[in-house]
Amino acid sequence: MTDTINTHETDPTPESAAPAGTVEAGADAARIAQLEAEVASLKDQVLRNLAETENVRRRAEREREDTAKYAVAKFAKELLAVADNLRRAVEAVGEDVRAENQAVGNLLTGVEATERQLLAAFDRAGIAKVEALGAPADPNFHQIMMEIENTGKPAGTVVQVLQAGYTINGRLLREAIVGVAKGDVGAHVNTSA
Repeated sequence: MTDTINTHETDPTPESAAPAGTVEAGADAARIAQLEAEVASLKDQVLRNLAETENVRRRAEREREDTAKYAVAKFAKELLAVADNLRRAVEAVGEDVRAENQAVGNLLTGVEATERQLLAAFDRAGIAKVEALGAPADPNFHQIMMEIENTGKPAGTVVQVLQAGYTINGRLLREAIVGVAKGDVGAHVNTSA
């Protein structure tokens, strides 16, 4: 009796047993589908990481270029006061004094040469003067200090530059300090353009 019980325990019944080839083929197909999904997921992750790496590289390159372009901005801003003072020195002496006194004339010639060298160095560094006189006031480039009446110019037109403004590679370095026309009765802005 024991032999019969043992035989039944170890022998599978014909109804519950599936053919061996079918079970293995189904398991293989499921495993292949799982591996393909995993490969697709990993491929997507790799592509995303490559794109992120490229974005980081581009951002770093752009920051490096900006640093190279604008690294001198602080130093250049300090030199603007030197340019202002050289211009003031030239403008402080009238033409009559310059003509009468050769020493003063020679001194001013040297100051003008120094100013030209400084402005040439500014130009090489991408520093440009903001041309404000006669232009409409732009709050991005001009600091308006006063309004001037009876100028014959349309309201908001820069009629006096108290301090020159400068840009470095197109970016504002120092805004121009200006006076603008108040808006005379006879002057008007042409809006029919």
